[in-house]
Amino acid sequence: MIKLLAIVGPTAVGKTDLSIKLAQKFNAEIISGDSMQVYRHLDIGTAKITQEEMAGVKHHLIDVRNIDERFSVADFVHDASELIEAIHEAGKLPIIVGGTGFYLQALLSGLELGGDQYQNDDLRRQLLAEAKEKGDLALHQRLAKVDPAAARAIPVHNVRRVVRALEVYINTGHRFSDQHNVGSKYDAFVIGLTTDRALLYQRINQRVDQMMAQGLLSEGRWLFDHDGQQFQAGKGIGYRELFPYFQGQSTLEEAIELIKKDSRHYAKRQLTWFRNKTEPQPNWYNLVQRPNQLTEIESDVEKWLDDNNQ
Repeated sequence: MIKLLAIVGPTAVGKTDLSIKLAQKFNAEIISGDSMQVYRHLDIGTAKITQEEMAGVKHHLIDVRNIDERFSVADFVHDASELIEAIHEAGKLPIIVGGTGFYLQALLSGLELGGDQYQNDDLRRQLLAEAKEKGDLALHQRLAKVDPAAARAIPVHNVRRVVRALEVYINTGHRFSDQHNVGSKYDAFVIGLTTDRALLYQRINQRVDQMMAQGLLSEGRWLFDHDGQQFQAGKGIGYRELFPYFQGQSTLEEAIELIKKDSRHYAKRQLTWFRNKTEPQPNWYNLVQRPNQLTEIESDVEKWLDDNNQ
């Protein structure tokens, strides 16, 4: 089986910094597991790694879509699987880094992704129009009636995934949550980063302030001016909260506070997902409060690489 290292955890917990250190030490290439970093031009709000921060480490699945293009979990599994094999064949270690839990679960578990298999363009347009007319919550409540498990797993504002789950049910009569796993083809070691909740929330608030200082407002305005609110890219935290401000429906201070609030809530959902949904279960570390755990992480990765090394 191909060795695959994954680094997961909530936003603002230090995944990027750790990934570079491990990639340099273990001759690795990095595959982004973030659903928003695939979009070109959306750099600040997605906390996209810079060329300087990459420090010469090759990265994949960053800047691979325009803002008006879809990028589904099925796209991720397909593209990431090909990249993992290519990186492995080149004699390097593939590392998945990101906070989109459903992406990682689908990749590691071999989840059969019926949502794209049963895609119906007319139905998709109808469901998206329903969401626009009645609101994201109304569409999510419709899903909850036919597939409560899927509704619990999919955030209200992730309209694309809500639509995908409804497509499966409407077209097949089977619930999206009943999809079965075909089994992983990877020997995965999952590193989970976490820290004290209050400290994490403080770091998130500080990161939002830093993003605003770096030009998030201008980036959000560009997305708004390019009809971003109509696209999957416009659903991302850090952008969707600014749209009411651009429309004169809220103050900038209210928008910033909402970004912080939504980011904190998302971090909480990320931690819940990784603790309850990810297989294999992450090995948890707290580099924020115990930076010397880096040595422990490196040692654990070395042991895993040496185990049944082929």
